[in-house]
Amino acid sequence: MNASKRAGHAEGLPASTTAASVVTATPVVADQVDAVASDRDDAGVPIHRGWAPLGGRRRWMEPFAMVILAGGPTHGYAIIGDLEEMGITGGSIDVGQVYRTLRELEEAGLVTSAWSTEPEGPRRRDYELTDSGYAALDEWAAVMKERARLIGEFDGRYLEWVARDRRAPS
Repeated sequence: MNASKRAGHAEGLPASTTAASVVTATPVVADQVDAVASDRDDAGVPIHRGWAPLGGRRRWMEPFAMVILAGGPTHGYAIIGDLEEMGITGGSIDVGQVYRTLRELEEAGLVTSAWSTEPEGPRRRDYELTDSGYAALDEWAAVMKERARLIGEFDGRYLEWVARDRRAPS
């Protein structure tokens, strides 16, 4: 998928949209969550397979690996380097978990892989998002935007109710 197709993949968002502008535009985020939800719960609330507020950290790797792959095909150790640069864990990246995640994404049809054809250096697998992978990444983006909104809500209330009280003279 070329860069222009990737750039316009999140339907309905102007090219000038930034993460900060989407996070602050709560009604837009809610509409996007509705638009890309994998399913709905019994109350009709949109859900996504990655939205598990109290779920395990294992799924945390998936959206980050996918967003790296949205930049173009790359090999596993480059993905690991980008994950380390992003600082998504409190320590070193679990290399085995990265490759398990990539294998699960491939089994789900969200990623393809092939052995690199570069004549020099060690053999390595290159990974690339499929069209289904881009659609799943759009879902993850909506989930992450909602998580960011919730963190903003928490932070606002914390600053209003807790931090203010601690700063006030006794």
